[in-house]
Amino acid sequence: MTIFCSHCHRPLQAEMSCLPRRGKQVPSTPRPFRSTKSASKARRDQINAELQALRSLLPISAQEKERLSYLHTMALVCLQLRGAQLFPPDLVPPAGLALGTELLSLLPGFLLVLSASGKLVYVSENVAQVLGLSVVELLAQGDTVFDILDGQAHEDVRKQLLLAQGEPGREVTFVSEMHMSKAFRLRHGGNRAVAVHGRFVALGQPASSDTMVFLALCTLVARLPTDGDAGSQDDLFQSTHILDMTFTDVTESVTYHLGYRREELIGQSWYSLLHPEDADLAAAQHRAVGESRGAGATAGTAVLRVLRRDHTWAWVRISARRDGGGHSITCTSHCLR
Repeated sequence: MTIFCSHCHRPLQAEMSCLPRRGKQVPSTPRPFRSTKSASKARRDQINAELQALRSLLPISAQEKERLSYLHTMALVCLQLRGAQLFPPDLVPPAGLALGTELLSLLPGFLLVLSASGKLVYVSENVAQVLGLSVVELLAQGDTVFDILDGQAHEDVRKQLLLAQGEPGREVTFVSEMHMSKAFRLRHGGNRAVAVHGRFVALGQPASSDTMVFLALCTLVARLPTDGDAGSQDDLFQSTHILDMTFTDVTESVTYHLGYRREELIGQSWYSLLHPEDADLAAAQHRAVGESRGAGATAGTAVLRVLRRDHTWAWVRISARRDGGGHSITCTSHCLR
């Protein structure tokens, strides 16, 4: 039997090979085990040193810096970077951003600046007077305006911001519940609504999403009443409508809240009293009521502006449900003060 080399495939005698035989190998000494604990500690120490350096550069007091966690430090750094990107040193910031503490305390609310995507760019320090949360504590909720708003309002706020962005300079107003400190919720007996009045302005030319910011003043509206809140009966009136939202009846208390006599409203459309910017939100609630099944089905709540008889606007929280076998709609309206 012919044996072939496994390397060159030539015929060889048994137990032979054309490759040189290796000498007797000496068993290798096993490599000593290297612990990564010291390397991990070195990396952590380096990260901590960098975070301390970033913290030292933040324009806040030394006492506040000592209370910052790593998460808060990074959140504040991101806020400062977004502000520096939109307001470079050679650009004069919009009026109000350089207000001193004394002037800020005189405002009826706090200042808010957002990027075109809804990212927080600036929040004035007097936010603590309105929400009971400092800027650092507010940033712990998230870095967008949607992180500090009630979840049910996200879609409406997004529409309002898109509307304002499409027409720079046009002022829009929306009301939503914002996150508050536990102490403020206990003090005020529940959640409170915040009205945001603002508009988009261009900080550079040409105007683009990178140079547009939303400047707003945020003021408290009132505590949002809960369903069945007996303590808020003095602030409500009820109205009955046919399915197209035409008034068929309304309680006499509407005169106190809106100034109209009951007879003036019967036969009018509910939409004739609404602010144009709130018509889409009211229509969405109307559709939800219409699509609900059976009498007594509710469609959630909405905060809208309603025209008073003296041509001023009243913020009203509307809760709607179908009644009368599904052939009429009853609205319970809480006036927010």
